[in-house]
Amino acid sequence: MNEKRPFFGWLIFVVCALGMFALGLLAASISERRNESVQARLQFMEPIADFEADNAKWGRSFPREYNSWELTKTDNGNTRHGGSGFRDYLAEDPRIVILFAGFAFGKDYNQARGHYWAVHDVTTTKRVNDKTAATCWTCKSPDVPRLMKRTGLANFYKGKFMPLKDEVKNPIGCADCHNNKTMALQISRPALKEAFQRMGKDIGKVSHQEMRSLVCAQCHVTYYFKDKKTNYLVFPWDDGLGAEDIEKYFERLDFSEWVHPISGVRMLKTRHPDYEIYTKGIHAYRGVSCADCHMPYKSEGGIKYTDHQVQSPLLNVANSCQVCHRWSEKEIVSRVESMQDKHKEILSRATEAIARAHLEIGDAAKHGATDQELQRARQTLRRAQFYWDYVASNNGMGFHAPQETARVLDKALNLAMECRLEANRIRARHGVLEPLEMPDISTKEKALAFAKPYIDAAKAKEKPTPKP
Repeated sequence: MNEKRPFFGWLIFVVCALGMFALGLLAASISERRNESVQARLQFMEPIADFEADNAKWGRSFPREYNSWELTKTDNGNTRHGGSGFRDYLAEDPRIVILFAGFAFGKDYNQARGHYWAVHDVTTTKRVNDKTAATCWTCKSPDVPRLMKRTGLANFYKGKFMPLKDEVKNPIGCADCHNNKTMALQISRPALKEAFQRMGKDIGKVSHQEMRSLVCAQCHVTYYFKDKKTNYLVFPWDDGLGAEDIEKYFERLDFSEWVHPISGVRMLKTRHPDYEIYTKGIHAYRGVSCADCHMPYKSEGGIKYTDHQVQSPLLNVANSCQVCHRWSEKEIVSRVESMQDKHKEILSRATEAIARAHLEIGDAAKHGATDQELQRARQTLRRAQFYWDYVASNNGMGFHAPQETARVLDKALNLAMECRLEANRIRARHGVLEPLEMPDISTKEKALAFAKPYIDAAKAKEKPTPKP
């Protein structure tokens, strides 16, 4: 027994030596990763000028973030109800042409692609013409804050879109969200700051986690132009961010965007109220920011950084959803799509009811109904389409707050049906007893052709009578 002890002694020595060697490697690796992290935090390779809009110049100091941002030009294809590819909403559902007849969104209405395409897409849409306000540049480029500073905010809004095409070249990027000296998140667009001030809130006191949503809320919100003279950009949040709150705001102002050429309804329009609806959902309640899902963290060596390929979480389930939800990718996608499919079903029913209501009011007027007779039906339809639009123009097909968007859509559908009952009572009083036959608007082209005579007639009424 004593003769075997030297063997065990050497074995223990070798094991301990190997253990010490492994611990040394681990310590060296940790030290190396820590050094990488420190270097990443101090990675300003050259100063970044104030109002620097060229994203590539920021990328010299922050190559990982810049390289991931560049991927926003990549078409990763569409998810079932969203994604980063091209999608023509009017072609997918020609009934929307009827809802927006006489308004720019009835001509051209496409899904927003990646941030890289922001300038290209806004300059090629059919919604833009020589009369378009410079305000429409506001969310499309980091060149905009420089132009606002140069001319003054009010003068920028008063200007025209087309003359600035040669000066707005850089798509949504670094300067829109980051301070050029510290890289801290910052608000670069005045409308969000002004909205917070009117609500009595100090945007300078919000947390970093809140800022990871608010930098998105500079643009992913609904808004309107105060009037045609100033084109001043305003977020209608004074009464709150809910659908009823925003409707109350507009009703107090007696505001409208256009008069529908078929039904004669004074219409309202929402623009992608993504932040507003996000605040009504479970993720906001749990403190999850927009960036947590759409710009999740990535690791490279010892460096943790934010992925700037802003995209649908369904295109990056592992880094987005599965950080919190311990289900398989297939289960997560199936769950999300199931929710969105049900939402789309309600949305489609509301779209049909609203389109028919416009046509039925128009038919009642055609058969002699007066503006006074139609006043109630028109006001009801104005409300129905506003609630529909609050949800329909939101990205995510209801996912950001499923219960809230279902509630609002139910309200839109009920109002649309009330309007249809009233419109058909009026038609009956004027001797029209048969249900109105729906025209063939099965394609975008057919829907546009159907709406054109009404639009032309409305434009003719607006033109002053030539002097003899």
